[in-house]
Amino acid sequence: MSNNAPASFTPPSLLLSTIGLSLATFMQVLDTTIANVALPTISGNLGVSSDQGTWVITSFAVSNAIALPLTGWLSRRFGEVKLFIWATLLFVVASFLCGISTSMPELVGFRVVQGLVAGPLYPMAQTLLIAVYPPAKRGMALALLAMVTVAAPIAGPILGGWITDSYSWPWIFFINVPIGIFAAIVVRTQMAARPVTITRQPMDYIGLITLIIGVGALQIVLDKGNDLDWFSSNFIITGTVISAIGLAAFVIWELTDEHPVVNLRLFSFRNFRVGTICLVLGYSGFFGINLILPQWLQTQMGYTATYAGLAVAPLGILPVLLSPFVGKYAPKFDLRLLAGLAFFAIGLSCFMRSNFTSQVDFEHIAMVQLFMGAGIALFFMPTLSILLSDLPPSQIADGSGLATFLRNLGGSFAASLTTWIWIRRANMHHAYLSESVNNYEPTTRHALETLGGASNQAYAQLDSMVTSQAYMMSTVDYFYMMGWAFMALILIIWMAKPPFAAKAGPGAGH
Repeated sequence: MSNNAPASFTPPSLLLSTIGLSLATFMQVLDTTIANVALPTISGNLGVSSDQGTWVITSFAVSNAIALPLTGWLSRRFGEVKLFIWATLLFVVASFLCGISTSMPELVGFRVVQGLVAGPLYPMAQTLLIAVYPPAKRGMALALLAMVTVAAPIAGPILGGWITDSYSWPWIFFINVPIGIFAAIVVRTQMAARPVTITRQPMDYIGLITLIIGVGALQIVLDKGNDLDWFSSNFIITGTVISAIGLAAFVIWELTDEHPVVNLRLFSFRNFRVGTICLVLGYSGFFGINLILPQWLQTQMGYTATYAGLAVAPLGILPVLLSPFVGKYAPKFDLRLLAGLAFFAIGLSCFMRSNFTSQVDFEHIAMVQLFMGAGIALFFMPTLSILLSDLPPSQIADGSGLATFLRNLGGSFAASLTTWIWIRRANMHHAYLSESVNNYEPTTRHALETLGGASNQAYAQLDSMVTSQAYMMSTVDYFYMMGWAFMALILIIWMAKPPFAAKAGPGAGH
């Protein structure tokens, strides 16, 4: 069997192997968020609107998600170690090309390439870590990878802002070059001797094409929906129809093809099904919260990009500190209990934010983020362990790739949907609040007097105050909704069935 023999391999240094695999993963996950705060600068330098600038984020996210399902096929065709090293080196080349781009189409094109070659990095790192660690320590390996997954998106905006302000935006891409080369050399020296079994399977081109059409069209619809007023636009209607047909054809084909590019049959495994639903929904919520919070702080509370990044950053403190303990002690507990506690803590942090007012201070925001970090520390490792627990060893690479594909896709869709919900609720609140703002209302007259009497300037200031209040109310609505969504995930995770220990292939070390 293709993946069983390599499972017994132990590299010369477990520590160095772990560092190499983790660094490449950190670099790839970092690139999903590092460009966020640099977008206004990049757009300005390349002479496009900030709206067009968001393609820098979306092009990477979509091409990355589309490449992920290919991981299983590529790993069987070329070997896991070789695939990981080549993906890392090609990512370095693509990052360098992004840095030397002189126009937006050029940058977006290279970001697509960067996203495509980054696809195998995370699932391969996960598969190789599980393979080289003895079964008793696999929880620790998964916890370490979870720590990297949480730390990188938090480091991204702070690092991106600092590099852009202190140097220039191309350096957010050039920074990957030394990291990637170092990671590739370390993994090459540590894992070159790992035995590999190559299997040649036909490529499922129809599945791949329908996936690209379905997912690509859906992402464009979600990205452009806000600007084009959704279904009042023919472009959005056409895009939705293309996406629906593409995705329907994709699902039907994948369930009937002998060698599918995405093995949807894995959903027949109960724990994989339950764990993946919780991973995708939990990560999408996590992604949405960390998108809205800095946006609200910058647009409505007057925070700079750096300060907004610092207010959000405490989220990463507890996951980084607690991950080694979670990895070591989690297998002694029912993993459903730990994941349930994670959802409870994240949900509770959302309810805390739903009590925010426009007078909330930096410390209070940071402390709630710190508390939410306790939930994030318990989220990734137990959920990943649950979803991989009932898969046969030969299916772990496929399962990891599919779960990561859906997780990234969830985050990408959550970004568009969250912004839409937030703006829509704010507009609704603005309309309600504006109804009571007129010259006959004593409170309006009093407000105008304090602003120096009725004038165009005073009315503009009044409208600005109403807008700020509308966004505050919308932010509160959003967090209240997210609080209940995370509470619902507690019920879903309990549908998984123990045992949750990662399986070792025949002949693997005990």
